Amino acid sequence: MPRVKVARKSTSIDMTAMCDVAFLLLTFFILTAKPRTEDPVPVDIPASSVEQPIPDDNTLLLTVGQNKVFFGVDGNDIRKQTLIQMGEKYKINFTPEEQTKFAALPTFGVPIKQLQGFLALEPTQRKEFKQPGIPRDTTNNNELSDWIREARRADVALHNKALRIAIKGDSKEEYPVIGQLIALLQKQKINKFNFITSLRAAPKTTK
Repeated sequence: MPRVKVARKSTSIDMTAMCDVAFLLLTFFILTAKPRTEDPVPVDIPASSVEQPIPDDNTLLLTVGQNKVFFGVDGNDIRKQTLIQMGEKYKINFTPEEQTKFAALPTFGVPIKQLQGFLALEPTQRKEFKQPGIPRDTTNNNELSDWIREARRADVALHNKALRIAIKGDSKEEYPVIGQLIALLQKQKINKFNFITSLRAAPKTTK
């Protein structure tokens, strides 16, 4: 009796649906990823053996390097509202165009009286401009304290949240600058904040 031959079928799989899903995921990750912002000054952060990630939003970042302090806060709307409030406090009228430019700045470090001139620069010029840092004189002119206070107020008004505070300092930075920041935060009753560090291996214990 002759054998019955089973017809061979194609083993090809239609990958169209899989490609669509892959491209959708890729698009999602690109749109939701937070770009890494370049530090205004070189900062070699200290190492730590404990890993606790800083949230990607609702964070106020103070960057310390070369005896200067730079200010940055998450959220274009918070930046814009903070600038408006600082303008009212220092009697400076920032135009809508200047507000839009400032809202796009992840971090800056110039006195408020120089801020309009800084915003007028082209992006490449702004990047090359040597920012002197935000004034933090505890006796006469403590603009840094005002920026922190107004940013916190803006976040509460817009999102009804409390800003998380993080300090990113150079490992070679002298303590007085960091000490000034801690004292400044404590005057605003901010006793909980984070120091940004890089991860290193935990020290081995000898038996």
